[in-house]
Amino acid sequence: MDKLHIAVLMGGWSAEREVSLSSGAGIADALESRGHRVSRIDMGRDVAQRLAELRPDIVFNALHGTPGEDGTVQGMLDLMGIRYTHSGLATSVIAIDKELTKMVLVPAGIRMPEGKMVESESLYSADPLPRPFVLKPVNEGSSVGVAIVREGGNYGAPISRDSAGPWQEFDRLLAEPFIRGRELTSAVLGGEALAVTELRPRSGFYDYDAKYTEGMTEHVCPAEIPDEIRDAAMAMALEAHRLLGCRGASRSDFRWDDEKGLDGLYLLEVNTQPGMTPLSLVPEQARARGIDYAELVERIVAEAMAEGPKA
Repeated sequence: MDKLHIAVLMGGWSAEREVSLSSGAGIADALESRGHRVSRIDMGRDVAQRLAELRPDIVFNALHGTPGEDGTVQGMLDLMGIRYTHSGLATSVIAIDKELTKMVLVPAGIRMPEGKMVESESLYSADPLPRPFVLKPVNEGSSVGVAIVREGGNYGAPISRDSAGPWQEFDRLLAEPFIRGRELTSAVLGGEALAVTELRPRSGFYDYDAKYTEGMTEHVCPAEIPDEIRDAAMAMALEAHRLLGCRGASRSDFRWDDEKGLDGLYLLEVNTQPGMTPLSLVPEQARARGIDYAELVERIVAEAMAEGPKA
């Protein structure tokens, strides 16, 4: 592809800032290795002014969480007429919100856990679901703020006000039944599902630390699962990518109850700004398909350049 001036937007102020900085550094290095001119931007409140001064050909959006994954940055870039990677405004608004995502995917036949929104204050008087259940913020990624509430757990019954958990940080939470079994994920790139990876945390569950601390989680890629489960997960990931209108790379996360076969496969969420760190899953699955990191990054840029800026 032609050599471009690419601004890599990273950092910001979300709970996933450090992951974004790691993703952005790797992306910038890869683009420079391919001969592109790269401007690295640790996003602050003056981001629009800096982009106006730089006038890049395209922005590589390496932000995770708000405001880079929720439509805010996408809307700003649309207004400025600047091309950018990954999903657009409407897709970003929907996909970061777990409740809105279900409203799009479940009617189309994508199996997701039944759940309901609860006021955090209500948890101190009664459980919203039979235990075990999961509580998670509706619009955070990387398993930020996820709690599994079990019988005999250390949160209390009902949950104690003094127990550390997402109820102390968020006014409203999504409550879902806990699905026993195995953690799977499948990435989509350029309209094709790449592979399925099984994630085996050394201890506990696949939380933020397990995702981004080397040695805490074993990645099995390709996953050692029946072909029908692999094919179903990849098909669901691709269909979710299509239904939500994702662009570039996305990653769908699953739980699979291996005692129930196909009926035990549930999509949990779709990530429109998947991590690009050395431990991240999209680069790993790309490698399994013979796509090295620099080629992966350039493919994402090429797709965005082909689409062009929003009107």
